[in-house]
Amino acid sequence: MITVHHLNNSRSQRILWMLEELNLEYKIIRYERDVKTLLGPESLRKVHPLGKSPVITDNGRGEQILIAESGAIIEYLMQTYGKKSSLITPETGTQEERDYSYWLHFSEGSLMSPLLLRLIFDRVKKARVPFFVKPIAKAVADKVLSEFVNPNIKCLLDFIETSLEGKKWFLGDQLSGADIQMSFPLETSFARGLIDDHYPCIQSYVERIHQQPAYKTALKKGGKYDYA
Repeated sequence: MITVHHLNNSRSQRILWMLEELNLEYKIIRYERDVKTLLGPESLRKVHPLGKSPVITDNGRGEQILIAESGAIIEYLMQTYGKKSSLITPETGTQEERDYSYWLHFSEGSLMSPLLLRLIFDRVKKARVPFFVKPIAKAVADKVLSEFVNPNIKCLLDFIETSLEGKKWFLGDQLSGADIQMSFPLETSFARGLIDDHYPCIQSYVERIHQQPAYKTALKKGGKYDYA
């Protein structure tokens, strides 16, 4: 049985979607973010030292395996259970496999970092600080956002938009683990107003994600998720 340590409004929602696409049985243990810090609870550290989600355990082969990090989890699930699923399995050594690996790592390696920076500096601008400090904090945050973070995000979204032109999914006509991995940062971008009419391909892509039956089932099981 696979167990998902699931944090609300987090990357672990896409792992639930992955499990539904693979038609696997699984158990969910739920955790709630701290309303002030938005961090996971201390109880998650008992599962993994970093106290982050997603984390899964799998004892389906006679030993309990613990895996953290979304990309590693998706790779494990695909390699272990994906052969008979509807998800595409790229042939080894092909351009399709290289594209699959690229988008699987692009999600966290390239896209999430500036999105997190944008969230952090937006919070800096709104933070409760002494009145004489607030103008300085806001000016610094605005400078970093305007000269580094926002241009970087635009460049990344422009690249994704071009990459999706004429495609249903990142690898073509068939859904893959790379699409599941890319879902969270694109949903987050959409929810924060970063994906507007300048990005029709990304808009359509996110809409297609939300129409997937397995996605809808995972959403019902996962609970509160503001990015859907």
